[in-house]
Amino acid sequence: MTRAAACGAGRWAGHWQQRADVVVIGTGVAGLVAGLAAHRQGRKVLVLSKTGDTATFHAQGGIAVVLPEGLHEDGDSIERHVADTVAAGGGLCDVDAVRSIVSDGYRAVRDLVADGARFDEAAPGSWALTREGGHSRRRIIHAGGDSTGAEVQRALNAAAAGLDIRHNHVAVEILHEAGAVTGVLVLNADGPGVVHAPSVILATGGLGHLYSATTNPDGSTGDGVALAMWAGLPVSDVEFIQFHPTMLYDGHATGRRPLITEAIRGEGARLIDAQGNPVTDGVHPMGDLAPRDVVAAAIHARIEQTGAPCVYLDARAITGFAQRFPTVTAACLAAGIDPAVDPIPVVPGAHYSCGGVVTDTHGRTELAGLFAAGEVARTGLHGANRLASNSLLEGLVVGGRAGRAAAAHAADAGPVTAHPPGPAVRSALPRTDLQRAMTRYAGVVRDGDGLSVLAAELDTARPRAVTSRADFEDVALTTVAAAVAAAATTRTESRGCHHRRDYPDTDPGLARSLIAVEACC
Repeated sequence: MTRAAACGAGRWAGHWQQRADVVVIGTGVAGLVAGLAAHRQGRKVLVLSKTGDTATFHAQGGIAVVLPEGLHEDGDSIERHVADTVAAGGGLCDVDAVRSIVSDGYRAVRDLVADGARFDEAAPGSWALTREGGHSRRRIIHAGGDSTGAEVQRALNAAAAGLDIRHNHVAVEILHEAGAVTGVLVLNADGPGVVHAPSVILATGGLGHLYSATTNPDGSTGDGVALAMWAGLPVSDVEFIQFHPTMLYDGHATGRRPLITEAIRGEGARLIDAQGNPVTDGVHPMGDLAPRDVVAAAIHARIEQTGAPCVYLDARAITGFAQRFPTVTAACLAAGIDPAVDPIPVVPGAHYSCGGVVTDTHGRTELAGLFAAGEVARTGLHGANRLASNSLLEGLVVGGRAGRAAAAHAADAGPVTAHPPGPAVRSALPRTDLQRAMTRYAGVVRDGDGLSVLAAELDTARPRAVTSRADFEDVALTTVAAAVAAAATTRTESRGCHHRRDYPDTDPGLARSLIAVEACC
């Protein structure tokens, strides 16, 4: 007997059924914080997990947060954190949204600590702080040296042990009528099913698997952005895909690749090329600690100039490297590299989507009952380029707010009934073809000719019935790739982490976000 049947869900029109007040799609930091918040408001919460892996678990650096007076580094303040975030965001941040989220960071972190998270301490009762690219002060708290995400995930998994979490469940369509959510169409091992619910929270993470190599886990296939677009909702800033400057280069060119945290540069490591020349000298006043878009572009340019396959991160002068960065050390040793002896070979890798589903700072979208939080959402915090370690911060703050808002909406709306459509048929490219085209034509540096070729390849996508996770991911990737290609083509300038070879300068006339909408089918 399936779990749905055991719960008395039964069958209806060929689908299994389940009811909830709030459905959360995703089990990373934003999803579990949202689910816990809604549960603590007394709502019946159902959490859908596509895979057992999350981007949160793999996060290394930490959480950017300004501590209260007397605990932070001298001179730090909320306004300094806001200013650093806005400077990194290339003129597209919503300053009010930035201030709202940053100001709520310490409270959200304290809530996480109350749920069991433990951070590294410089002295008993005093968190250790580090600095990362784009930050003017040391304000990054971390855990296990470079295992912050693993600690956040551990604490939230434990706190969420009482939630109803359904594993290997793929949300394939947001169901809605008369301008309001009615539920989710889901695939699991028993086939398609319907979860009737007045509130749904997208917390599906990013879209790194648009590319051949990424720091993201396998499930990061743009699901939430595609689901929102198919529901007729706007997405924004999707051309701004952040390539982390330092992904481990070990000869493997595809799939999830290890991240080399920029906290290593915060502790004094230097980027050099194969001849030992500095990579970022003269590029930016902050040098190797410039914002990620600047450093990634500098590395890409140096690789093109030298013809070398990578550059190197020289961390040999850092004392106690293995103790401070155990995750990076393990990844390097597995690739035959000893960071205490050898410079670490690195290349930029697809890492984070700065845009996504348009929401306010409480995760609300234009569709009543649909919320989004974490990397899938575009709150206005990141603009054209995310400041390091603001991702876990946003997941904590907006995840909690979205959970509470979704609970309130569910209480107001009451029970709903969803009417699922017939089997979905959408277009998809074979995944390896799509990833090859995106990597070649929409990577760290783009140009109009390449984007035209990409658009033409995407136009060759063929209809595919969505009957499995692989089908769904391929159609989601194709939908999102088309949105990225269109936005990148329209943005005829270089701004943030969108670099156009044919338009190398910033155009003040394009200092605005671009909106994409796909008509609901």
